[in-house]
This record gives sequence, structure tokens and C-alpha cells, in this order.
Amino acid sequence: MDCEIRNKELWPDGRMKIDWVRQHMPLLNGLEEEFGRTQPFKGLKIALSVHLEAKTAYLCEVLSAGGAEMYVTGSNPLSTQDDVAAALVKEGLNVFAWYGATPDDYKRHIRKVLEAGPNIIIDDGGDLVSLMHSEFRSLVPNVIGGCEETTTGILRLQSMNRAGTLLFPMMLVNNAGCKHLFDNRYGTGQSVWTGINRATNLIVAGKTVVVAGYGWCGKGVAMRAKGLGAKVIVTEVDPIKAMEAVMDGFRVMKMSQAAGEGDVFVTVTGCKGVITGPDFLKMKDGAICCNAGHFDVEVDVAALAEMSSESWQARKDITGYRLDNGHAIYILAEGRLVNLAAGDGHPAEIMDMSFAIQALSAKYLVENRDSLSVSSGNMVLDVPESIDMEVARRELASWGCEIDTLTDEQRIYLYGE
Repeated sequence: MDCEIRNKELWPDGRMKIDWVRQHMPLLNGLEEEFGRTQPFKGLKIALSVHLEAKTAYLCEVLSAGGAEMYVTGSNPLSTQDDVAAALVKEGLNVFAWYGATPDDYKRHIRKVLEAGPNIIIDDGGDLVSLMHSEFRSLVPNVIGGCEETTTGILRLQSMNRAGTLLFPMMLVNNAGCKHLFDNRYGTGQSVWTGINRATNLIVAGKTVVVAGYGWCGKGVAMRAKGLGAKVIVTEVDPIKAMEAVMDGFRVMKMSQAAGEGDVFVTVTGCKGVITGPDFLKMKDGAICCNAGHFDVEVDVAALAEMSSESWQARKDITGYRLDNGHAIYILAEGRLVNLAAGDGHPAEIMDMSFAIQALSAKYLVENRDSLSVSSGNMVLDVPESIDMEVARRELASWGCEIDTLTDEQRIYLYGE
């Protein structure tokens, strides 16, 4: 066992966090028992880079129960919880991560998990896959395939795939129905506001909230803002999504216009430069900006710092910037993922579905390593519908819900079978 963490003695608090989420993740409970019996990953190494908090730690333990030798790091410098990392080390897993990692620390930790020569890669944002292709190409023959957790990472994979540079199959976990329809909408919707409320301790009701981006994550953030009593404005670049936001009851406008109206700004686009210097100049005194996209490029914090006369720590996870016009602009969690950098991430029940998809997709890669349906030049794979449906059935069963099934007559009517 190898590790690079802050403090091994923190493990009791981390263990308590893991044991708590374990009680609320019935799908992973079932997979832990199944994997313990069947050992689908025996003799294999799994490299994992996902936000390293309690729910991710439990996924790591489930994969380890299935025989995997785990090499674990975080996927964001501010989302790793040091006590959780210590708890995994206590269980004998190889962990390289700590809270507040510098860019050099972060890259070194990624290198550490890749140096092991993984057979399966579980990525969140694409950093593992990217570095594997640039610095560890000699180890690529060891890789059976991998799974990508989030929209940003899928965009990177699809770009590599189009360019013909992706060297092993990657399963697009985020595109599975039991992932993005629930994780991105309900998980992000709740956890973003948990992070904002924890960081600010301010009321949402009556405020104007600007949500940049109306994909599944943006839908969830806007829906929860409305539920908390906010007036919601949506900004978009996609005309169809913008129409959807209008029909969902929200005002839609350009960011240049919304900048002067908002009290709280949340970026959820996956793109860069969404809120920039000219926007800050239009904002009200005391405006709050935060990001819920994967990378810290959506709110141009560097531009804000450059144009400010002073900055200060206003509160834990809040930095204040004073503009020349006297207005204060507040940035939450340095512009990084507010739900993880200022909170604990998505609720356990939501991540139970997402991580069940991850675990079953990894198992699928291993079981089908010699017959993966990778067409010529295409290295990105959708999660099989059978896995999506299996997770949905298990989740409904855990809720005590039963649903109808088609009769033979209905099946013939619909499908001609």
C-alpha cells in the first residue's frame, strides 16, 4: 500500500462519514455483496480520479471488495476531504490526494495513480485519460478501457475520438439515463444550493438568481432556486434550451443584461469565460458569483482580481473583491465547484445510482474485453441499456415501488414482436 495524504490519524472521522453514506446507498450495498462473491476485478488495477469524499470512498471500497487493487486520487483540488482519504488508506487502498492541492500537487497525484499501470480507468473530467495519453502512452496496452463520470470529460473524450487520438474504449457514464437525469438535475440542483447556503448563510427567497446554462444541471439549479423563492433568470447560447427555460417560467436574456439584475450568479455551462470583466462592472454592490461546472474557468476570477483595488477573505469559502466603482463582488470557493468545494457534493441516494452505473460499466468492460462493440475509429461507448434498466429496477425496488410490464399483446402492438 502506497499513499500521499495529509494525515493518516484523521481516519476515524472519515470512517464515520463513509459509514453514514453507506446506510443510504442500497445499490452499492448490493453490488458490494455480489462483487465480494464473484470477484469480477480480481488481479486488476483500477485508477480512479473522482471528487474524493465519502460517497466516492464507498465506491472505491465496493470495487476493492470485487478484487480490484485501487489507486485513488481526487478530481478537484478543493473537493478532497482529508479524513476520508485517511479512512481509505486505513483500509489498505492506495490514495494520493489532499485538500488544497497546488497545481503541481494535483498533477503529481494523478501521475502516482497512473504509474501503477491501471487496467481500468474511472475518470471525472478527463484528466486521467489526458495524462495517460500524453505521459504514460507506454502503459496504454495495459488498459482494458474506462468510464467517464461527467459532461466536461465526455466533451474531451469526444474531441479526442473525432481526432482519432483516443487509444482505448471509454464508456460515457454521464449519458446513461440513471446518471444525468438524476445526478445532474436533482443532485446538482440540491447540492449547489446546499453549498451556497452553507458558505453564505444568506436567504435565497426574494433574490434574483442568474443561472448560466440550461442543460440538465442548469435545470436543476434553476428549479431549486425557484423552490427557495428566488426570481430566476437564465442565460443560454442554445436557442432550443432557451425556449425551454422560457416555457418553464424563467426570464431569458444575455449575460450582459442579466449582470445588472442578479443578486446571485451560478454558472453551469462547462464552457469558459461565461462571466467576464465587463459583466462584473455591471453587477450590484454585494453580488455573489459561483460556479457549478467542472473546471474553474467559467467565472473569470483572474480578471476580477486584476480589475479590483483590493481583495479579502470575507468568510470561509468567500473572497471579496472591491472594484474601482466601490462595489464589492463576492466569489465562492475560488470559482471552483461550489457544491463540493463549499459542501459535501450530491446527496448519497443520488450518487448511489451514478456509482452503480460506474461499477457495472467497469464490470462490463472486464467481461467484454475481447468483444467490445467498438466500431472502426470509434472509442466512445454508450452504457448498455441493460445496465441502465437494471439500475433503475434496483432503485425502484429499494423504494418499495412496483411498476407494470407489457403483456405479450402490448409488446406485439408496439414492437411487432
